[in-house]
Amino acid sequence: MGENAATGLISELKLAAPWGHIAAKAWGSLQGPPVLCLHGWLDNANSFDRLIPLLPQDFYYVAMDFGGHGLSSHYSSGVPYYHQTFVSEIRRVVAGKKQCIFRHGVFSCIFPEMVNKLILLDSPLLLLESNEVENLLTYKRRTIEHMLQVEASQEPSRVYSLKQLLQRLLKSNSHLNEECGELLLQRGTTKVATGLVLNRDQKISWPENSFDFLSRELYAHSIRKLQAHVLFIKAVHGYFDVRRESYYSKESLSFMIHTLKSTLKERFQFVEHVASIISSFLQHKHMLTA
Repeated sequence: MGENAATGLISELKLAAPWGHIAAKAWGSLQGPPVLCLHGWLDNANSFDRLIPLLPQDFYYVAMDFGGHGLSSHYSSGVPYYHQTFVSEIRRVVAGKKQCIFRHGVFSCIFPEMVNKLILLDSPLLLLESNEVENLLTYKRRTIEHMLQVEASQEPSRVYSLKQLLQRLLKSNSHLNEECGELLLQRGTTKVATGLVLNRDQKISWPENSFDFLSRELYAHSIRKLQAHVLFIKAVHGYFDVRRESYYSKESLSFMIHTLKSTLKERFQFVEHVASIISSFLQHKHMLTA
């Protein structure tokens, strides 16, 4: 596997947590306004390696690995992974400072005074329960049963070749190209004598088992709490094209939407386009304060 191409990376971080540590990596200026970058489900902090070097370097960018992902510690045995616990991890990292946040609308609504700007990359602000009511109890049950099954299993971690893992990753994530897949695997695997093992905690399963689906009433209430200026970058054939639901409210104080006239896969391949949109948003007159 090639060297990590995270141009401008200034440090790898380990932040203490009761179950071990939260791993993170930082770019930019230590004196600059903080920008916290949060990866997607089963990904890791390397998700931002191609994007951040193209953004203004007078900001301080920190990309963290959520618990059980990347280089962060796994939760203790018997403790499941829920969206709420990831929100608490963000709160530990933020430490009270006002931030720009990549990709986490729930935190921005629960702790609105800590978020100056919110950037959503083809990801929802919040999840509505509209088509999920009949499944919610099933999801909760599956989380518990999967955790118990993993704990009862005495099988050692499976060893893969890089080719096997890359094929598996690309098959499950059609929006990734090979280069991006290799970046994720650099931080998402550990080398052993006979190949590679995945770093992620096997207790983490399907995303719907851990997400919080909101009623329309709670959704509307959460939107009213939001104080951040929001940038939503939507891919034509991305998540929202599939869901076909309206997640956003005009009650948001400042909302900018950019629709990319390319596929989600092309968005990753032409990251410069995304970077130019985000750079303009970061440098807008509603500036972050360090």
